[in-house]
Amino acid sequence: MTLPIVRILPALLALLPVAAAAIPVRGEPGYVAPNPAMGKAEGQCRPNETGPAVTVTVSGFRDREGLVRIEIYPATDEDFLAGDNKLIMAGKPFRRVEQPVPPSGPVVMCIRAPSPGTWTLSVLHDRDSNHKFGLSIDGVGVPNDPRMCFGKPKASAASFRAGPGMTDLGITLQYRRSLFCLGPLKTR
Repeated sequence: MTLPIVRILPALLALLPVAAAAIPVRGEPGYVAPNPAMGKAEGQCRPNETGPAVTVTVSGFRDREGLVRIEIYPATDEDFLAGDNKLIMAGKPFRRVEQPVPPSGPVVMCIRAPSPGTWTLSVLHDRDSNHKFGLSIDGVGVPNDPRMCFGKPKASAASFRAGPGMTDLGITLQYRRSLFCLGPLKTR
């Protein structure tokens, strides 16, 4: 004997997870447009920063052109590399710092973490300073330096643990190496 859909549907709907609050779309009240300045005030380290914050040493630059940008995201696949405005509208933490690539020497930057805990982080070598990732020209790096092919790595592969004080991370930039993969530059 089959049950009519009218009797089954409420039971099936009860099994679905409760939907998160809807995030507004362009033109709706509460919509926040993407902006390269988002998260900068929260991400900027203070003089004599005590934390929670991360000191990131970036290596493997193709050249010394453009900007270097570091961003911190919640450590979930959904949130890792999500749009700044989407995270802000959803009430999720997001941090960003950015500076011109120095002409020489090590590149060490500080970014404040939202709190101690597990986070994901990305570094962008924005060679044309357009505040966007360009696959054919820009470099990118994440904690643990996972291989990046066919899209972004899982958040678990690019996560780190921020302590209550200063946390040190070293990240090697990766650039397009083939049609679908990024990799570090070969050293001579």
